[in-house]
Amino acid sequence: MRRPVPAAVGVAATCLAVAAVPACATSDPAGPVTGATAVVVEITDVGCPPSPASVTAGPVTFRLTNRDAGMVTEAELMRGDIVMGEKENLAPGLSGSFSLRLTAGKYAMVCPNAGRERWDFTVTGGGAEASVAPSVRAALHQATAGYQRYVIGEVATLAAAAKRFDDAVRAGDLSRARALFAPARFSYEEVEPVAESFGDLDPRIDARADDVQADPSTWTGFHRLEKAIWADRSLAGMAAIADQLDADIAKLAALVATTTYQPAQLANGATELLNEVATSKITGAEDRYSHTDLSDFKANVDGARKAYDLLAPALNQLDPSRTTTIGPRFDDVTAALEPYRRPDGSYVDYTAVGVGQRRVLSDKVNALAEPLSRVAAEVIG
Repeated sequence: MRRPVPAAVGVAATCLAVAAVPACATSDPAGPVTGATAVVVEITDVGCPPSPASVTAGPVTFRLTNRDAGMVTEAELMRGDIVMGEKENLAPGLSGSFSLRLTAGKYAMVCPNAGRERWDFTVTGGGAEASVAPSVRAALHQATAGYQRYVIGEVATLAAAAKRFDDAVRAGDLSRARALFAPARFSYEEVEPVAESFGDLDPRIDARADDVQADPSTWTGFHRLEKAIWADRSLAGMAAIADQLDADIAKLAALVATTTYQPAQLANGATELLNEVATSKITGAEDRYSHTDLSDFKANVDGARKAYDLLAPALNQLDPSRTTTIGPRFDDVTAALEPYRRPDGSYVDYTAVGVGQRRVLSDKVNALAEPLSRVAAEVIG
């Protein structure tokens, strides 16, 4: 999820906690999109002004660099309340990019926790249509339509699984709630980049304790219930949190029912899911009470693979060498997780995965992330 950075705990500090695992080197090697307008965003604690602040409609590549910001580790392009694209986990010295095809209108570059968080960005006029073959355009359309159906289906699965979990919470059944926690989260973790695009909905569903230090009374969602189950070992007073979780997921379902996507959003989202693995799952920071991180890890990888698989027919026409690399590397990550899967399909407690084993998982993810990060540039048309 998009996580606020508290004053004393930045991304660099999170990496130091597991210094033996090189999971936080998230600089983005993706190059600029041919024919795209380049927008440079330099992130500091003061803010993240886009340069230039106005472009012509069409493909745009945003190149973001965190020069020295300790309080700001992400920036996102928003239109109204919707996040169009973003780059997270940019510790000082790191850079990244994302590409989109933008239509005319008013946007904003937003960098949470900066002195000035919101900077105007304008898209004017009508840019030239992308010069892609009709067969590629058709394949890209099928990809985005397929992803829309996939997200709707996964959120429906999430709603049902979360209700079973929340029913156990409301009944005060600790044992059942413990068993249902990871399955309830799985579909959410598959489509998390979509949930993150809807303002404060993702923080309400998926915030961790670190994210609400300023006002712990606002903490809701899965991880608040996780703490109650494993750390507090009591569900007293948690029925209201369970009710809110069901309501927030119902709102998510209503929003995704009418949401459409660009091909580059599928690719950017797949890359961000792998970044989630590298910055939260590998470190054990995500599910710190339940240690069910490997289930989330698998869900992030599955969600990324679905987006990639939908794009693959178009990518095969645009750059076949890309698919011959990325597909096998997805297989490598999935195979690396298999030794930790129990016969019932669940995963072992993450505390049982040693530093050396975590390094192997991290290396597999990094090997996949590098070529995957370049796909948005290929499919922006």
